[in-house]
Amino acid sequence: MSTTSLLSIERSKSAVLTRLADYLQLTKPRIVVLELIVATVVACVAMPHALDVVVVIHALWGTALVAASASIANQWWERDIDARMPRTADRPLPAGRVSNAEALALSAFGLCFGVAWLVWQVNLLTAALGLASWILYVLVYTPLKTRTPLNTAVGAVAGAIPVLMGWAATGAPFNLVTFALAGVIFLWQFPHFMAIAWMYRREYAAAGHQMLPVVDPTGLRPGVQAVVGALLLIPISLIPSLSFAGGSPLAYFVWTLFLGLAQLGLSVRFALLRDERSARLLLRGTLLYVPAWLVMLLIVTI
Repeated sequence: MSTTSLLSIERSKSAVLTRLADYLQLTKPRIVVLELIVATVVACVAMPHALDVVVVIHALWGTALVAASASIANQWWERDIDARMPRTADRPLPAGRVSNAEALALSAFGLCFGVAWLVWQVNLLTAALGLASWILYVLVYTPLKTRTPLNTAVGAVAGAIPVLMGWAATGAPFNLVTFALAGVIFLWQFPHFMAIAWMYRREYAAAGHQMLPVVDPTGLRPGVQAVVGALLLIPISLIPSLSFAGGSPLAYFVWTLFLGLAQLGLSVRFALLRDERSARLLLRGTLLYVPAWLVMLLIVTI
């Protein structure tokens, strides 16, 4: 085989890999992976001694497809806005590396196949929750971002639904613990997103996003929202300690209380200082909170 032919093959392989990497980027894989981890841990909490691993795997596959579809649809919707923000301008759609038709086709496939898979291999409730999450994220949250700062609350609901999906996949009935776990993920998102929105408030403002730090550039309302979310998170996160039959409820209580107080402290600091450093520290704190909390959940469950 000639050198020219080998070079042509290598270029073709490189082009395919680049295109696949762009498709993967459209799915926001870090968010999808977080949702899958949360759903897995919640499933373990729901059925600690009788977990059907095969069903959970099917649930995770369907959930991943629906979540990926929602991310792709969100980026398609916001492609023109993303092009105006340095943080997102190099995404596949605004950069022109993926066409609108490709994105829509991938999103439609992920949604249809994901929901169908959940109905077929898991149960109707899990599929309905997945569809509800997609609708809230794509058709409600996404357009609200340019209209009202209430978009954060809607996005937080969509972000908490994978908790319910993980529980529903096991067939266990919903109870107080179910909604407490979902409440943790819902409330956690307020300090998390307020930190992000403050750090990128100028980009959001230039792009037309109505995030709270854009509407209130003083940072007072974003700071209050971060503190309220972190404060409410503490009692809600402690509710599961009342139901653990095995493990150590006290260990969960102490560890989760520590995590909650630490996040509250960072939120109060951000609310008082309202600067880049305090926002970045809060963001890092929120990123540590979820995995640290999930690990303890698994420990006391197993």
